Amino acid sequence: MNIGIIANRSKPAAASTLAELALAARELGVTLIACDPETARLAPGAKVVSPARFGKAVDLLLSLGGDGTVLQSVRALNGTAAPILGINLGNLGFLTSVPDTHAVEALRAVAAGSCETVAYPLLEARVLRGPRRKRLVQARALNDIVLGWGTSPRATMIELEVNRHPVASFVCDGLIVATPVGSTGHALSAGGPILHRETPALVIEPICPHTLSNRPVVIPNDRLVVLRVADPRKKVLLSVDGHSHGWLGCGDILEIRKAAESVRFVHLPGASWFRLLSQKLHWRGSSADPK
Repeated sequence: MNIGIIANRSKPAAASTLAELALAARELGVTLIACDPETARLAPGAKVVSPARFGKAVDLLLSLGGDGTVLQSVRALNGTAAPILGINLGNLGFLTSVPDTHAVEALRAVAAGSCETVAYPLLEARVLRGPRRKRLVQARALNDIVLGWGTSPRATMIELEVNRHPVASFVCDGLIVATPVGSTGHALSAGGPILHRETPALVIEPICPHTLSNRPVVIPNDRLVVLRVADPRKKVLLSVDGHSHGWLGCGDILEIRKAAESVRFVHLPGASWFRLLSQKLHWRGSSADPK
C-alpha cells in the first residue's frame, strides 16, 4: 500500500509526527510517498516522486497540518481518486479530525482497512472575458470560491445570476460561493449558515453588503452560478480555496458549477461530524455526547 504524505513543516509537531509515522509504516509494511524531498527527509524511508506523478502514485494521502494543508492536498491530487485523511497539527481544523497524538493509530486503522470513505463534490470555477468569452481561468474548489478584496478600499458591485436568472446586484466588499464543507470556513466568518457536509447545496454569501436586506442564500448544488463584476472603478481578486487566481475587472464573468470530480475523505471508526463541530466551535449546554 502506497500512502502519500503532505505536511506543513512549520508546525512544531510536524517533524516528530512524520518520524513516528515512518517507523509505524515500516512495521506495517506500507510505503510512504512524498512529493518534496524535505518531507521525505523527515520521514526516513519515504520515497519521493514528482508533483506531476504524485496523485497517481498513492492509494491514500495523509495531510498533516490544518485545513490549509488539506486544501493543498486536494490540489496535489489533481482530481485523482486517492482519499485524504487529515491529521491536525494545530488548533482550529474542520477538515483535520485526527489529532497528531493519534496519527499512528490512524495509520494502523488505514492499513487494516477499518475506515469509512465519503466523497464530497468539488466546485469548478471558470473566468470568461470579452465578447468572445475567452476562458482565462479554470480551477476546482473543495471549500469556496471568493470574489473580493480588490485594488481600493471602496465597495464594489457584483451581479448574481442562478441558472441564467438574475438574482441581485450586490454592493459589497465581495461575495463567497461555498460548498457544505466550506460553510464552516470563510462563509461562516462572514455570517453564513453551517451546512451538514452531505447536504447537496451551495451557500451564496455577500461580504459586508451595504444593505441590511442582503442575506446568505442556500441553493441546490446542481445550479449554474454566474457572477459578473459590474463596477468599472476597481478590480477584485479571485480566490479558489484560498489560492489566488488573478484579478477580475468590469464585465468579466465568473461561472461556478458542480465539478465532475469529487474528493474522498477517510473517517476513522467512531468519527462524528457533530462532535467535531461542537469541539471546534466550543458549543456548550448539553451533556449528551453528540453523534
